[in-house]
Amino acid sequence: MHKPPVDPALPGRRLGRFGLFLAQFMVLVLFAALAARLWYLQVPMAEHYRELAVSNHHQELVVPATRGQILDSSGRTVVSNKTELMVSADYHELQGMPDGGEAVLSDLSEVLDVPLEELQQRMRLCGPEVQRPCWPGSPYQPVTLAEDVAGPVALQVMERAEEFPGITAQAQAVREYPYGEHAGQMLGYLQPVTQEELEAREELRTQFTGIDQVGRDGLEAVYDKELRGRAGLRTLGVNNHGEIMDVISERLPEAGTHLVTHMDMNVQKVAERALAKGMERARPRYRADSGAAVVLDVTNGGVVAMASLPTYDPAIWEGGIDQETFDSMLSEEAGEPLLSRAVQGTYPPGSTFKVSSLSAAVENGYSLRSTYACPGSVSLAGQSYENYAGAGQGSITLKQAIIASCNTVFYNFGYQMWKQDGGLHPDGEPEEAMAEMARGYGFGSPTGVDLPYETGGRIPDREWKRTFWEETRETNCARAEKGYPEVAETDPSRAAYLKRLAHEHCVQGFEWRANEAVSFAIGQGDVLVSPLQLASAYAAIANGGTLYEPRVAKAMVAADGSRVEPVEPSVKGELPVSDETIGYLQEALTEVPKTGTAGGAFGGFPQDRVSIAGKTGSADAQGRQVSSWFASYAPADDPQYAIVVLVSQGGTGGATSAPIAREIYEGIYGFSSSGNAEDVEQGEPLLPDGRPHSELPVVRPDGSIETLEP
Repeated sequence: MHKPPVDPALPGRRLGRFGLFLAQFMVLVLFAALAARLWYLQVPMAEHYRELAVSNHHQELVVPATRGQILDSSGRTVVSNKTELMVSADYHELQGMPDGGEAVLSDLSEVLDVPLEELQQRMRLCGPEVQRPCWPGSPYQPVTLAEDVAGPVALQVMERAEEFPGITAQAQAVREYPYGEHAGQMLGYLQPVTQEELEAREELRTQFTGIDQVGRDGLEAVYDKELRGRAGLRTLGVNNHGEIMDVISERLPEAGTHLVTHMDMNVQKVAERALAKGMERARPRYRADSGAAVVLDVTNGGVVAMASLPTYDPAIWEGGIDQETFDSMLSEEAGEPLLSRAVQGTYPPGSTFKVSSLSAAVENGYSLRSTYACPGSVSLAGQSYENYAGAGQGSITLKQAIIASCNTVFYNFGYQMWKQDGGLHPDGEPEEAMAEMARGYGFGSPTGVDLPYETGGRIPDREWKRTFWEETRETNCARAEKGYPEVAETDPSRAAYLKRLAHEHCVQGFEWRANEAVSFAIGQGDVLVSPLQLASAYAAIANGGTLYEPRVAKAMVAADGSRVEPVEPSVKGELPVSDETIGYLQEALTEVPKTGTAGGAFGGFPQDRVSIAGKTGSADAQGRQVSSWFASYAPADDPQYAIVVLVSQGGTGGATSAPIAREIYEGIYGFSSSGNAEDVEQGEPLLPDGRPHSELPVVRPDGSIETLEP
């Protein structure tokens, strides 16, 4: 069959038509993809890109809030704010310069009249190996280079901005302390916020202003959130050159609330002055290296005053602190002024602890109506124990044992109750009534005061002894083997004694021994309490048995007075003793400043007007001089205040601490000391009728504060 001829151009035409179809298909696919992308951008992502577009023309500015003031109970300003001109640097901008910002800082040093080296030191970020001054805050904050700058100097920096890239001058609020170093540890201080704090604290992260500071200690730290308030937010309209065109929206900052405290600054000053004078009187016979005085309102646990010496002025932290000053704040030679002896210091309480030991004995079978032998010394478990100065009292009541502070009565209590528990090898679970009673008085655990870093003290018992032995056994066993060659070079007999002691602790250090129980009963040995714990315990005796958590804060008040939030008293517990025992203790303590161990210190004090109840204490510690205590409350018939005084290495309680407490009482009640009760002059009491303020100071709508008159 004849086939028609094939057109040679046909394959090319077919290929052309296929290429045209493919091109048309690709165009359709691209248009479809473009349409899908446009739909995605305009519908699902519309809000996101709308926000981005708006942000290109808007700028958000966080406006810091005014920090609340700290007031005493009458409304006196204890911590306030002031405005200073400061010069700061952008850490990252200067670090990004080829010379690390040296040229800029060099020019700035001439304007500020501050050495270049100092500016460079301030630019360094603080760390374990970095000497101060350095920058303790976040590197994303402006680094403060100079504070309290004169107006003309700050103006030069602002007008010559092109010469000082990364440098700013602006007004900032800083804390002001009108009373200087008074109550320094209680108030605390501010420091720049760190990067870690920004990441950990949401209220800082969401309201970061770039110049934030946070409380580092004291009330500034505990009530930081309330005091700082809430930052404002201003949304500005800007053009493409960054120039501000208008204010689009604004949320005003909310000022921090004022913190009204139970403190009375007049009582605080009297307490600090009396403590300083008493420590000076104790020298040079005693070291008297530190001390504390606590004044509590026994009706609610309010902290009326809390003195701790040595102290410091919180203003030293402003603008940074040099290494020498920083080291001195933590130096033992300088007395560690950063440490609050009242809250963080712990010491053997001596005979002030006998109120707890008496309570333990009575609640466990010993009668309040019996008499007890008070010889000059007793022999217990093969060891002799003496009264102070070896004086005996014959057969006496428990009341007399408190008034005359008879140690031998309490030595015997401790020993007999130790034997009742089974001695060295108790059968079953021992009661350990002495330790349990001490815990019931609040010893051995933090009081719950609204201040940071509080210590819990120590109430030793069998469990504590075994734990301590396990922690120290390896060291003791090593010493038992190799001895103390470094001590033997100068004192061979002491080195031999220490080696025997180390062997004993290595082999039998877990045992709760008779001598430890005996020492415990008079507040010696391993017993440690803080002045605040002791004040809380005596306040509980004074008010009939209620153990309050001490509180410095009394109320939070809005900056315009529109809102008042009282800080309610918080009850920690009730003393685990009968009303009869509390009444008995009250009667005994009332006699101590009249006819007992504090009688000399209160000679001539008008006890007929204000009766003082209290107990002296003198405590020994290994390698240290005796420490002086006086724990008290007044008036004995209508208690308002509990006052505890400690002088570390200050001698006996009656000679050193009791006279200090007397001066504080004289200040509170307006007595002038003359040494003769008939000639005591009545001045103006520091508080109305000698009682704590029951009302709050008034904060007016304009922010002014109406103080309460004494």
